[in-house]
Amino acid sequence: MAKKGLVLMNLGSPDSTKVSDVRKYLREFLMDERVLDLPYIGRFFLVNCIIAPFRAPKSAAAYRSIWTNEGSPLIVLTKELQKVVQDIVPESVEIAMRYGQPNPKTAYDNLIRNNPDLEEVTLFPLYPHYAMSSYETAVEYMKEVYKKEGYQFKLKNVPAYYEHPDYIHALAESIRPHLNQSFDKILFSYHGVPERHIFKGHAQFGSSIPFGTLCDDNCDVPDHCYRSQIRRTTRLVVEALGIPEGKWEQSFQSRLGKDPWLQPYTAERLAKLPNEGVKKLLVVSPAFVSDCLETLEEIAVEGKETFLHAGGESFDAIPCVNTNDIWVKAIANIKETSVDVY
Repeated sequence: MAKKGLVLMNLGSPDSTKVSDVRKYLREFLMDERVLDLPYIGRFFLVNCIIAPFRAPKSAAAYRSIWTNEGSPLIVLTKELQKVVQDIVPESVEIAMRYGQPNPKTAYDNLIRNNPDLEEVTLFPLYPHYAMSSYETAVEYMKEVYKKEGYQFKLKNVPAYYEHPDYIHALAESIRPHLNQSFDKILFSYHGVPERHIFKGHAQFGSSIPFGTLCDDNCDVPDHCYRSQIRRTTRLVVEALGIPEGKWEQSFQSRLGKDPWLQPYTAERLAKLPNEGVKKLLVVSPAFVSDCLETLEEIAVEGKETFLHAGGESFDAIPCVNTNDIWVKAIANIKETSVDVY
């Protein structure tokens, strides 16, 4: 029996497409202080009195448009990933969601149930880039549950792997087949974050960059700066695929609220690109390793509609790395970069 365990950590999903389940999920998600970083009272009022009640019906409809017979695509794909990773690694593999089920305690307890002599567990965030609203909150939640439950096994964690050669290779190879078609540009659409999250990250990890200032390519805390990391990922993939300058650009999706978020915004670029001569577009979302609402509905449905309505002729949404062989092998290698937590 394996005395080591591996937990693949993803975002999560509502239990169903019912408005009540989506509302519950939105409340859990948005009440996370690392997602909506407002004082508790303000966050509670905004989430429970405004966002969740009014957004839930629309979000439920969006989920229904991508839901499968097996359930949420993100949950289904993560479970499939668990199986194929288990086939090639010696550790016992479980999955945990930051929001919803299965939760961290379930993952930890399953590992112990399968092996009472469990000695070590490695956390593998399915977030290549460090952001307080994704990678950080997932890892901190796993650590919080670990301490609360008093587990005795050793805990390790995989650092953000935004430039790890195996991740870059897996991402590049998932894109490569789509480059065989005629295209005017490839858009790298990353999940957006508020600019203030970047400022807070710089301050938290000791950057010399003045608060309120976005870094350039020479960020001095790159391992904790989402903006710096996604720029690095894009550049490495572009180089690996030999995509020339002018044939690619980078943008940010999934904006919430009116505060400034990282720009340019994907939705705005999709509406403008046809007028700039981009008629045939490829879109990839490297911040996600599993297809989900943000890729299957926001990009492949809404984004495509926006682009074609603005005068575009063809739109190809490139799937995430999901469970492809190269990515699975990459996970097996990247997990070896884990560092001690407790």
